[in-house]
Amino acid sequence: MIFKTILEPFRIKTVERIRLTTQEERETFLQEAHYNPFLLHSDQVIIDLLTDSGTSAMSSEQWAGIMRGDESYAGASSWLRMEKAVQELTGCPYILPTHQGRAAEHLLYSRIGGAGKVFISNTHFDTTRANIEFTGATAVDIPIAENRDPALFTPIQGKPGHGALKEKIALYGAENIAAVILTVTNNSGGGQPVSMENARHTAEICRQHKILFILDACRIAENAWFIRHREPGLEHKTYRKIAQEMFALADGCIMSAKKDALVNMGGFLALRDLDLAVLCRTVLIVTEGFSTYGGLSGRDMEAIAIGLEEVFEPDYLNYRIKSTAYLADKLHALGIPIMRPAGGHAVYVDARAFYPDIPLDQYPGQVMACELYRLGGIRCCEIGSVMFGKYDAGGQLIPATMDLVRLAIPRRVYTQSHIDYVAEVFGELTKHRSNKKGLKIVYEPPFLRHFTARFELV
Repeated sequence: MIFKTILEPFRIKTVERIRLTTQEERETFLQEAHYNPFLLHSDQVIIDLLTDSGTSAMSSEQWAGIMRGDESYAGASSWLRMEKAVQELTGCPYILPTHQGRAAEHLLYSRIGGAGKVFISNTHFDTTRANIEFTGATAVDIPIAENRDPALFTPIQGKPGHGALKEKIALYGAENIAAVILTVTNNSGGGQPVSMENARHTAEICRQHKILFILDACRIAENAWFIRHREPGLEHKTYRKIAQEMFALADGCIMSAKKDALVNMGGFLALRDLDLAVLCRTVLIVTEGFSTYGGLSGRDMEAIAIGLEEVFEPDYLNYRIKSTAYLADKLHALGIPIMRPAGGHAVYVDARAFYPDIPLDQYPGQVMACELYRLGGIRCCEIGSVMFGKYDAGGQLIPATMDLVRLAIPRRVYTQSHIDYVAEVFGELTKHRSNKKGLKIVYEPPFLRHFTARFELV
C-alpha cells in the first residue's frame, strides 16, 4: 500500500527556536541589509532556504561520532575513518581533506589553472567560477539547450552538450583545456541531474583528448536517486553503487561535504594521479593544515565518514527527493513559473517570467528574493544576473541566461508544515506582483558580488 503523506524517516530529538517576526520588522531588517538576503541576521529569518550547504541536521550517530573525534594533529583515527570512507566511495587513492568544497577547488584549480587555460562545465557554480577566474583562466559553460529554458519539462537536463564540448575542444585546443568539470547535480542549472550515459560519454571524450575529467560531486547521492528512477537499465542498482560507477569514470572529484555528507563543515579533493596529488598536497599544508586534517577537526571527519553512509539510505533519499517535489508541485499548482521537474536539493523559480515588467538590469530575481522575505520571512538566493551577470566595455549589464530564485531546502531540518507555509507565502506573493519596483546595485566587490553587494530601490 502506498500512502500520500511524505513521512519524514526520523524523529526530532532537539528543537531550535524560530523567531516569528512581523512584516513591519522585516521591512526594516531588509532596508538595513541593503536589500541583500545574505546580509540579514539568522534570527531575523523564519524559514531559511538560502542554501542547503552546511545547514543539515546531523543524526544521533553523527553526534555520537563527534564525541569520539580524535583531535591528534597527525594520523588521527578520525582521519583514517574518513579517508577509508572516501576511498571506498570514490575509488580514488589520494584523499586531501579540506574545510569545505571551495578550499578543494582552490587546491586543484590554482595548480592547473592560469592565464590561457580553459575549464569547461555543464555549468560552473559561483565559487567554482571564482576560483577558476581568480587564476586568470576562463570558465566556459555548455549546458544542453533545454537547461537554458525554465519552461521546458525534461527529466534529465543537467548534462553538458557533447556537440558543444567537441566544438570547444576544437576551438581552444585540448592542450589548453585544464579540465572538464561535471557538476552533479547541476546546481546553477536548476539542480537538474546528469545521466550515467552522459557521464560515460563525457569521460570518453576527455580520454580521447587526454583532458582531466573532474566530478563536482557534492550532491552525488541525490543524482544517483534520479539515475535509478529515470534512466533505464540502472533501476536495480543501489544508490551507492550508481554513485561509485560515476566516480569510476573520473580522474578525480571535489566534494563539499556540507551537502550530501550531511555535515555542517568539511570537504575533500580526491585524485587518482600521484604527481597531481603531491602538488595539491603542498598547497593544502601551506594554506589549510597538515595533510591528515586539512583544516578539519577530528570530530568533523567522524561526522563526514558517518554521513557518507547515511546519505545513501533508501528511506532518506526517497524522503529527500519527494519532499522537494512536494514544494515544487504546490508552487506549480499556484501558477508559479518553476523549473520542472524539481531537482533534488532545491526548487528554482523563474523570476524573469514572474516579473515580466521588471527590466533585466533591475534584477527581477533579487526583487523576488526580497519580496519573499518581506512578506513571509523566507530567505532564499538569487541565481541570475546578480550572481552571474557581467558588464560590457561600456559598463552595461550583460544579463545571465536565466534569472532564477533558488529555494534550497536544508536536509532533515524542516517539516511538511514549514513547506506548506512557504507555498502559502508564494500565494500571497502572486497578489503583490504588479507595479513592483526593481533594484539597482550601489556597491559590489570584484568577485562573488552577490554575497556582499548592496542595493537600493529604483
